[in-house]
Amino acid sequence: MQGVRFDIPECPPAEVAALRLALGVGDTLAQVLVRRGLGDPRAAASFLAAEEQHPPDAFAGIEQAVERILAEIARGGQITVHGDYDVDGVCSTALMVGALRRLGGRVDWHIPPRAAGYGLRAAAVQEIAGRGTRLLITVDCGIASVEEVALARSLGVETIVTDHHTPRADGRLPDAPIVHPRLCGYPCPDLCGAAVAHKLTRALWSAAGREPAELDPDLDLVALASIADVVDLLGENRTLAAAGLKALASTARPGLRALMEVARIDPARLDARMVAFGLAPRINAPGRLFTAAAPLELLMTQSRQRAAELAQELDRCNRERRQIEQRILFEAQAQVRELGPTAGYVLAGEGWHAGVVGIVASRIVEATGRPAVLVGLDGAGGRGSGRSIPCFDLLGGLAACGDHLLAYGGHRAACGLEIERERLEVFREAFARHAEQEIDAEALIAAERVDAVVSVADIGLPLAEELARLAPFGRGNPTVCLMVAGAEVAQVQGMGEGKHARFRLLGDGAHATAVRFGSGATLPVAEGEPVDATFTLEINEWRGACEPRLVSRQIAPAARGATGAPAARGAASAEAPRGQAATDVQPLQLALALP
Repeated sequence: MQGVRFDIPECPPAEVAALRLALGVGDTLAQVLVRRGLGDPRAAASFLAAEEQHPPDAFAGIEQAVERILAEIARGGQITVHGDYDVDGVCSTALMVGALRRLGGRVDWHIPPRAAGYGLRAAAVQEIAGRGTRLLITVDCGIASVEEVALARSLGVETIVTDHHTPRADGRLPDAPIVHPRLCGYPCPDLCGAAVAHKLTRALWSAAGREPAELDPDLDLVALASIADVVDLLGENRTLAAAGLKALASTARPGLRALMEVARIDPARLDARMVAFGLAPRINAPGRLFTAAAPLELLMTQSRQRAAELAQELDRCNRERRQIEQRILFEAQAQVRELGPTAGYVLAGEGWHAGVVGIVASRIVEATGRPAVLVGLDGAGGRGSGRSIPCFDLLGGLAACGDHLLAYGGHRAACGLEIERERLEVFREAFARHAEQEIDAEALIAAERVDAVVSVADIGLPLAEELARLAPFGRGNPTVCLMVAGAEVAQVQGMGEGKHARFRLLGDGAHATAVRFGSGATLPVAEGEPVDATFTLEINEWRGACEPRLVSRQIAPAARGATGAPAARGAASAEAPRGQAATDVQPLQLALALP
């Protein structure tokens, strides 16, 4: 089993002191900011304020899209919004349809069932043209649909493409006005599809002589999509997510209020984690298994009764999705054990649901630390999804093996593909060879990146509240990782029927309550022995009371020389276990034992 390396980046004390003085923050928060590249007081203040934003006209060429849409609205022509079946696509569609209707447009929508495949397809174009549509607007898709956009034009349907995905490898783009953050030179190139759609609607509002602030309530959908689509929550994305979470907490959409009730989410305590694990899976589930019609209706309905019915339907569908996921995961784990260690996994099963294999691929990646592609086989072919690890470009891997695939697409971290059954084995071998060539063995040792080194005496509610200023947390802005060096553990007790452990962390004459989830009722270290441990610090609310709670991440015998003092305050000292490989650390996410 590979160990875990504690990685404590350099943290010049002078920068920490400058931030404390300039911003009035504590030592620990200053450490976090410096280690995350925000040592400049202005940059740190801007990040904490979450105020970075850019005007819609920062998209080069957005004027063409605005002019064409307003012209179609003025002439009363039929407009169709074509979206995708995931959270981002559904939110993008609801946002765009709602905004265009408020401008007086005749607007309908089309979201394909997952069985039809991702993106704009020829069959959908023909169906949309048959409705009498004059203008087609894609949201969260379309940038690779060169032939489909050409087909639409031949059928008398003009197209506007709004998307954020990677263009085709051959560089060809649709012959249409394009609103795309990377292709249009937008200052925040990592917007999700809903954020792109929101920027376009704001541009429409300005051109129509209306106040763009009227669209601020739509930030609830932007935040939901940004978090669900796992974009980097930095720069303007951080601003949109922070403002959107506030809009979501007070949303007037009956569907979202009903969904929060079903998910047992208190809007007053809403955060990014509740969105990611409570709301997003329920909105995703119908699109994964069947069609996204119900989630879209949920976001658009004004009826409380219908909203409640739809929320229950989404909840039932999510439970069914979990059951399917567990069955596929069990079969995939068996294949991993049979294949043994390899640089990259390609797993396949008869009838594996194409809408669920991506989730299971993520589980396999968590368990093995290797990129994984899962394929659901049906007849002569199969469709699949893949997930990757930070050091491996998954889309590049598929491109390198592209001769064995019928189709593929995605980005560095996630992908989708189609393959002939008879090509599966050769693709598996080619993918593993490519992964072995590209992945540095050193990169496979999990690195626990430490944001701040603290003493047990530092831990308390004031610190938890100050660190919350860094929220919302997500990709690019992960939950703060705190390290305590040379402490002791005591009073280890099982909880949750022995699935988890509760214990006390002792050091510097102080103690703190900690929990460790998913690793059993014991710890991988002995009580009374010095340990180096990393934690996240939460505010635990229970029956009206608030208390700080440490959640264990990694824990190992202390590095030689660790003393339990607040080592490396502002810098990684010789006593801090910088770069230490903790070979006996038990990875929390290990879901299966490899040979």
